[in-house]
Amino acid sequence: MPDALAQVWATPGILWLALTIGAAGLVRGFTGFGTALIFVPVAGIFLPPATVIGVITLTGIASTSALLPKAWGQADRREVGVLALAALVTVPVGLWLLTRLDTSMVRWIVAIVAVITLTSLVSGWRFSGRMSRPGLAAIGGFAGVIGGLTGLTGPAVILFYLAGQAAVASVRANTILFLAALDVVIVANLLWQDSIAWSTLVLALVLAVPYFITTLIGQSLFDPRHERLYRWAAYGVIAIAVISGLPILN
Repeated sequence: MPDALAQVWATPGILWLALTIGAAGLVRGFTGFGTALIFVPVAGIFLPPATVIGVITLTGIASTSALLPKAWGQADRREVGVLALAALVTVPVGLWLLTRLDTSMVRWIVAIVAVITLTSLVSGWRFSGRMSRPGLAAIGGFAGVIGGLTGLTGPAVILFYLAGQAAVASVRANTILFLAALDVVIVANLLWQDSIAWSTLVLALVLAVPYFITTLIGQSLFDPRHERLYRWAAYGVIAIAVISGLPILN
């Protein structure tokens, strides 16, 4: 273990990774989303895509232990279940694509997906009505592919929920529950394929400490009366992370 920890401290950009995951924890705690949108573009500067996916999903499971108990009672579990089952089927497709595409291409996909998601949210795009089960399955399936390929487990579902008419507390709970389910699915697939290196596991454990702490802080700050503040704060942090992680800049 001491050797593994020494290897973690020698990880390129470890300070930036720790600061970024801490900021992501704050945003995740008070909005229910945003970790991957913040962490993945920055982590992609220092780590290979497969390591990024392993770290973000393993640390995601850690934060879920802080957020899931309260979200469980507020979420629409049937709706989230349809999304999660569809993602379960398509995550292996994303992981397979990860082995076929080079690092630069994956980083560009991360940037494009994040920019499209952020632009759609900031523009105020909304839809009314209730999504059908096939529609939910399509959204969940797309989220599974993108999650397996890039580690961005939430954009499709985040956009779906934040563009809808549901109350912010419900949006937050549904998003937390879905992201928890997808993290477990991706980790299970990685373990099945024996794709999680010991160094990745130790790095995830180290980063999970600041992430867990800041997630609790963010959750304590959450107040449905300040929905607009939460959303714009999250948008700003995500924008900074996306810009800093653009492949053309580093």
